[in-house]
Amino acid sequence: MKKIWWLGFLFIASLFLPLIVREFWVHVAIEILILGLFAVSFNMIFGYMGQLSFGHAAYFGLGAYATGLLLVKASIPLPVCLVASMITAGIGALVFGFFCVRLTGIYFAILTLAFGQLMYYIIFQWYSFTGGDNGLQGINPPAILFSANAYYYFALLIVTAALMVMWIISQSPFGYTMRAIRDNSDRTRFIGINVRKYMLINFIVAAMFAGLAGGLWGPFNRSVAPDLCNWHQSGIPVFMPMSGSVIYTLLMAFVTGFTEYWPLIIGMVIMFVVFFVPGGVLGLVQEKIKDRKAKGIETEKIAPLR
Repeated sequence: MKKIWWLGFLFIASLFLPLIVREFWVHVAIEILILGLFAVSFNMIFGYMGQLSFGHAAYFGLGAYATGLLLVKASIPLPVCLVASMITAGIGALVFGFFCVRLTGIYFAILTLAFGQLMYYIIFQWYSFTGGDNGLQGINPPAILFSANAYYYFALLIVTAALMVMWIISQSPFGYTMRAIRDNSDRTRFIGINVRKYMLINFIVAAMFAGLAGGLWGPFNRSVAPDLCNWHQSGIPVFMPMSGSVIYTLLMAFVTGFTEYWPLIIGMVIMFVVFFVPGGVLGLVQEKIKDRKAKGIETEKIAPLR
């Protein structure tokens, strides 16, 4: 219950953000929202299915290109484009996931990477349709969403709704079935559950929300490029949850203002986290809270009776 109150407070505070910060930080906040949605969609595969995907950016890129192409070449309304981005990413996940869910562990990870790179090279080489390595330019949102503040509130609404839906899915019987598959797939199979079918459905659902994040990215960035599907884009959600997207994006925005060697700085920070804070920032905070509670219990036990 306390966690829900904190999330509600955070949402209310985010409503006032554009009123108290400069436009640059509003753009940073939009990027945090989009990458956060991308990270949470990845967690449906890694956190609830227990499989590591190195090709999740393929569905982010599919969603981005679906929205971009529909806006630029067909002038379809943005809400319809976002739905199309989810459907496009879901179809891609259905095709690729049919093969991926037949494997687990490192084999699953390698196959997702292979399919992700396949999608990257298709987009990279298809000049007549995707623009190839030039990308797709001029992806403008509707006039009502053209300002940074307007697009921020639009992204906040979409991302919040998407996170709520994913939370409902995680708390449903389907979500608990995925936890059972993660913890012990053999035992889950023995009780009569079609493990591959559930894994494929989860794979598709995760890809659809990644596609939604990509659909929001195109109009925000005003362009899309093949690198959105590349392997290094898939690495972003691997090391950051929703809270990590805040730290990662703020750090990048800060560092890029001082040096052109920002990838070196970001890489050093990530290495520091991996070596010294393997549980992540939230893991470190939770560990400190547990330590304090444990010390409090010990203090109560040894306190003299009065």
